[in-house]
Amino acid sequence: MKASQDTKAPAGKVTPMMAQFLSIKAEVGPEALLFYRMGDFYELFFDDAVRAAAALDIALTKRGKHAGADIPMCGVPVHASEVYLQRLIKKGFRVAVCEQTEDPKEAKKRGSKSVVRREVVRLVTPGTLSEDNLLDARGRNIITALSKTLAGDFALAWADISDGLFCTAEMNEARLATEIAALRPREILLSEALYQDPNFMAKLPLEGISLTPLAGTKFEPRAAERRLKTQFSVGSLDGFGAFSKAEISAAGALLDYLELTQAGNPVQLSAPFRRTTSGFMAIDPATRASLEIDRTQKGPRKGSLLSVIDRTKTGAGAREFSDRLARPLLDVKEILHRQQAASFFVEQPLLRSNVRSILSQSGDLARATSRLSLGRGGPRDLVIIRDTLGVGENLCAEFSKTPNLGLPNNLSYVLDRLTLSDKETLSVLRRDLTKALTPDVPMQARDGGYIASGWHPSIDELKALRDDSRRIVAGLQADYAQTANVPTLKIKHNNVLGYFIEVSPKYADVMLGKGPDSPFIHRQTLVSGVRFTTTELADLDAKISGAADKVTALELAEFEAFVQRVTNLSEALRQSAQALAVLDVQSAWAEWAEETGASCPKVDSSTCFHIEAGRHPVVREALQKAGGADFTPNDCLLDAEGKAGNRLTLITGPNMAGKSTFLRQNALMFILAQAGGFVPAARAHIGIADALFSRVGASDDLSKGRSTFMTEMIETAAILNQATPRSFVILDEIGRGTSTFDGLSIAWATVEHLHGVNKSRALFATHYHELTDLVDELESAGNASLRAKEWNGDLVFLHDVQPGAADKSYGVQVARLAGLPRAATDRAQAVLLRLEADADSAAGENGLLGGLPLFSAAPPQPTPAASSAVEKALLNIDINDLSPRQALDLLYDLKAKVN
Repeated sequence: MKASQDTKAPAGKVTPMMAQFLSIKAEVGPEALLFYRMGDFYELFFDDAVRAAAALDIALTKRGKHAGADIPMCGVPVHASEVYLQRLIKKGFRVAVCEQTEDPKEAKKRGSKSVVRREVVRLVTPGTLSEDNLLDARGRNIITALSKTLAGDFALAWADISDGLFCTAEMNEARLATEIAALRPREILLSEALYQDPNFMAKLPLEGISLTPLAGTKFEPRAAERRLKTQFSVGSLDGFGAFSKAEISAAGALLDYLELTQAGNPVQLSAPFRRTTSGFMAIDPATRASLEIDRTQKGPRKGSLLSVIDRTKTGAGAREFSDRLARPLLDVKEILHRQQAASFFVEQPLLRSNVRSILSQSGDLARATSRLSLGRGGPRDLVIIRDTLGVGENLCAEFSKTPNLGLPNNLSYVLDRLTLSDKETLSVLRRDLTKALTPDVPMQARDGGYIASGWHPSIDELKALRDDSRRIVAGLQADYAQTANVPTLKIKHNNVLGYFIEVSPKYADVMLGKGPDSPFIHRQTLVSGVRFTTTELADLDAKISGAADKVTALELAEFEAFVQRVTNLSEALRQSAQALAVLDVQSAWAEWAEETGASCPKVDSSTCFHIEAGRHPVVREALQKAGGADFTPNDCLLDAEGKAGNRLTLITGPNMAGKSTFLRQNALMFILAQAGGFVPAARAHIGIADALFSRVGASDDLSKGRSTFMTEMIETAAILNQATPRSFVILDEIGRGTSTFDGLSIAWATVEHLHGVNKSRALFATHYHELTDLVDELESAGNASLRAKEWNGDLVFLHDVQPGAADKSYGVQVARLAGLPRAATDRAQAVLLRLEADADSAAGENGLLGGLPLFSAAPPQPTPAASSAVEKALLNIDINDLSPRQALDLLYDLKAKVN
C-alpha cells in the first residue's frame, strides 16, 4: 500500500503521536510537506518523507508501522532547518511548519501517554519568505494575486512581505503578460476558473513561477473590501485611492492568503498603493528576455544590464534600482526630477563619496521591521533598526555641512524623510535601543544576554546574583573545606543535581562519618568520588538558577516591548527605509556615470531619437575585462515625424559585425533614460517611447509545440498588432526560418507595415539585401551598414555603423572563422560564385528581383496543375459504352488510384 494511502487508515489503529500527525496533515493537505516538530528535529512521515528525502538527498528511514506497513521517515535538525527550507522552496515545494506549542512537562501532567500539543504556525511558500538567508538581499520576493471580475476586468495585487510593499494595478488582458514579466513574482494566486483555462494560461509568462489556485469565493469583491478595511483599520478605502472592483478583489484575496500562510497572524504591509499601467513603458516578456534587463536569457543576473550598471551600496537600494529598470516611466516631469537628483551627485563628487560611505553602514531597515512584525525577528534586527536610523541622522548631518547647495526637489524630499527630529517617536526609539542593547547581541531572543546594564534595575539585580555566583560558590567551597577538614573538597555543577559538593574516595569515610549533626547531606556515591549538598548550597542553587530564568524572562519581555514599538512605527520606518533606498539609487547613477562616461540624456515628449557615440554597457564591460579592444561607439538618428531623419533604418552587414549589439544598445537607451538615469553615450536626445519591442535571436518553444520560425512569427505578429508611432522596435533577421522567397516576402511586408501602418521608430537588421531598395519607395526610411573588410584572405570587422547598404554578407568568410573545414568553405565559395553569376544573368540589369516591389505588382497568374491519374482515367472513358459491371469495376479502379 502506498504511503499516501496509509495516512487514510483509521486513527484508532495508530499511536497517539501518529494520530496527532495524521490529523494535522489532513488539515494541511497533500500539497504541502509537514515539518512535524519532535524535540530538536522536524520529522517528515509517509509520502512527505519520500518526497523530501529525494529532494534534499538525505537518508530515508522508517519509524514503526501503520496499517501493517513500515512508516517512511526523514528529518532535519531545527537549528539548520532554514537551509533545508531554502532548498525545498527553490524546488517548488510548500512546507507547513508544525511547532510544539506546549512544554513537554505540562503534557506529562495529563498522563504518561499524553502528546505534546502541536500547531501549524506557518505555511512556507515561494512568495511568503521573510528570513534573510532564504531571500536574495538585492532582489524582491513578490507574491501576486490575479483577479478577473464578471465584467471581464483584470487586476493584479502584489506584495513583498519581507519589506511591506503592497500595490495594485488594473489592466486589460493584453497587458497582463507585460506586467507579470516586469514584476517577476515568485508565486501567483488566481481563481480555479482561470487556472483551468488553458488558452488564458498559455498567454502568461509563468516559467519559474509557483501557481496557487484558490476558490473563486476568495476573490469576492465585498468580502475582499472587508478584509482590506480590517487590515488597515479604516472605514473606507477612498483615502488610499480609487480602487476598481478587480483591484479590491485581487488585494483582498492576497491578504486572505497571507493570513493563511502565517497561521492567522496579520501581515504588516504598507497601505495599498494604486499604480496605473499607463504611466510605465510596456515591455513584453519576449522583449524583456531579449534585452536581458535584469537576467540573462540563461537565467543568472550576472551578465545582465542590471548587473553591469548597478552601483548601489544597500540591498534596499538594489531593489529600488531594479524596480526602476523594470518599469521605465512615461511622465517626462518625473523623469527629469530623477535626472536632477542624480546629476546633483555628479556635480558634488566629494559629497557623493561621503554619502556612499555612510550608506554602506546601513542595514536592511524595511526587512528587519517586517521580520520583527511577523514574529521571526531577533535582537540583531533591533540593532539593524537602531544603527540604520543613525545612518539617516548622519546623512542629514553630512548635507548640513554644506549649506545652500540648491538641492533638487527629489533630494530635499528624501532628506525630509530621514530627519528624525521631525519624527520624535523614531528618534526616541533609536535613543532607547542605543541604551538598552549590549554591543554584541545574540541572533535569538531566547538566548538572552542582550539587555545592557542600567536599562532595567530588576534585570541588573538578577544578573548581579547570577554573575556573582562564582565568587559566592568559591567562598562556600573554602568554608566547607575548612569545616570538613578536606583540602580537596570541590563544589561542582551539572544540569541534573545543580550545585553539589564532591570529595575523592580517599575522604569519603571522613565525610560520611560526621554524624547526624553534620551540615553535609549525602547525595551520590560514585567510583570517582562521593557527592554531598547542604541546605545553604541548595538554597543558593535555587536562587542562582531562578535568577538566570528570571533574567531570560525579563529580557524576553523587554524584547517583545521593543517589537511592539517597532510594529506600531512600521510605516514610519518603511518610509525612512525607502528614503535611504532612493538616496542610494541617486548616488549610484552618478557613480556609474562618472566611471563609464555616461551622459544625462535630454528626454522630452518628441519622437526624436538621436544618440551620439552610443555604447552597449554590457558588451563594453566584457571587452574591458577581457583586455581586448575598446568598444566602438556608434551614432543613431531616428524621428517618427520625419523631420530630423528616418524613422526606420535598415541595417545590413556581415554576421559578427555587431548588428544585434547595435540594435540592443539603442533599445537599452530608452530603458535607461526613462528610468531616470544616464545613458552610455556622448550625447543623447530621446523622445519617450510608450512601448519597447524586440525580435532578436533564434529560439523555439518546445513546451508549446512551436518551432523557431513559429515563435519568430508570433513575436513579430505581436509587434505589428501593438506598436504605435510612439513605440520603438528592433527586428533582426525576420523571415530567415523558412524558404528564401517566403522569408524575403515576409520581411518585405513587415518593413512596409512598420513604416506605413505602425509608423514606429524602428531598426531592422537583415541579410536580405533586396530590401535595401525599399528606401527609395518609402517616405521615411534609410539604409545603414556595419563595415567589414577582407585583408590577406581574412575578414576584419570594423564594428562601425555607416550610412548606406552593405555590399554583401561575407557568410562564407564567417563560416571559415567559425572553423568549418577548408574543403567545405572552398566548396561554399565556388557555389556562391556560381549562384551569383546565374542570378545576374537571369535578372539582367535589375538584379535578382528586377527591382520589383513585391506588394505593388500584379499577382502572377496561377500555373495549371498537372492532371492526376484519376482525371486522366475519367477523360479516356466513354460513359455511354459502360455496362453496369464495367462501371462497378471502374469505381474500384479509381478508388485504388486515389489510395
